[in-house]
Amino acid sequence: MSNEVEIGRGKRGRRAYSFDDIAIVPSRRTRDPEDVNVSWQIDAFHVESPIMGAPMDSAMSPATCIELGRHGGIGVLDLEGLWTRYEDPQPLLDEIVGLPAGDATGRMQQIYSEPIKPELIKRRLAEIRAGGVTVTGALSPQRTQEHWRTVVEAGVDLFVIRGTTVSAEHVSSNREPLNLKRFIYELDVPVIVGGAASYMAALHLMRTGAAGVLVGFGGGAAHTTRLTLGIHAPVATAVADVAAARRDYLDESGGRYVHVIADGAIGRSGDLVKAVACGADAVMIGAALARAEEAPGKGWHWGVEAHHPDLPRGERVRVGTVAPMAEILHGPSSVADGTTNMVGALRRAMATSGYSDVKEFQRVEVVVAPYTPR
Repeated sequence: MSNEVEIGRGKRGRRAYSFDDIAIVPSRRTRDPEDVNVSWQIDAFHVESPIMGAPMDSAMSPATCIELGRHGGIGVLDLEGLWTRYEDPQPLLDEIVGLPAGDATGRMQQIYSEPIKPELIKRRLAEIRAGGVTVTGALSPQRTQEHWRTVVEAGVDLFVIRGTTVSAEHVSSNREPLNLKRFIYELDVPVIVGGAASYMAALHLMRTGAAGVLVGFGGGAAHTTRLTLGIHAPVATAVADVAAARRDYLDESGGRYVHVIADGAIGRSGDLVKAVACGADAVMIGAALARAEEAPGKGWHWGVEAHHPDLPRGERVRVGTVAPMAEILHGPSSVADGTTNMVGALRRAMATSGYSDVKEFQRVEVVVAPYTPR
């Protein structure tokens, strides 16, 4: 049965679903939450919780990358952010937090026009390595050509190439584009790449040799991509489509498993649960960690699109401060709105549905049951 609808006589569109449109249905045995395993393995790295911190200055600094790593996740530092442009970015972070709403975008464009300094890339990654956690940094596809060698020489464990949308085949008439397949093949470091939002785009990225594919366009809470470009990917459908590509690529490649990482629109614990239920191995979260007491944005949140020099596609948003990072990840919760104890909520949902690990839980039954969050 087709789920296409007629938009008009000359155009049809497929019905797609966000996390708010679906719900999980427990339908088999239950088990104790203590017996549930939420860890995952990407390349040589065993990770206790299926959570990556999005490379956004409001949430991830070298210190919060280390903090997240110590609590069982992976922090990803934006290597094009303030930490690689300024020796001491704290005064700039404080200024961004205090900007009047009407002035925020223009002033952020000025602040982020400072050149990226390779020596600061090396220093920030060394700070994270000294913290004894998995070292992960992110570049946009446009900057990867320029800075990848510095990043690899600095010694990253995982390398993230993250953009609003990333393709395996970028066409340009005025410059040599990044050849992802050749780049990943020549690199000794596992690469996570995205965003992708369709089966075919993800399949092409998997064929480049990527260790993981980011699904979605990231920065859900702070994005205005739909308003500026008309582009939007309802993330439940996108994750399910990319999970299908992972399954088919597993057969095509003779057993090579590529991790699916939902990126964006995961602001609360229920979204994490539903991302895994739709097929994600892990999630990349920004706003949820920007609510931590340790977050550099002090309750404000913004992504790289918010200060794009030509066409900003995001904004600085108030997400508030709710708890220390440890409580956001592992509880105990003192609120019932899904902003704290995210990993505990995943354990509880898996236990209630009778599943013992993340890969099993990807098979849980879901229903279409739209609701409007309070």
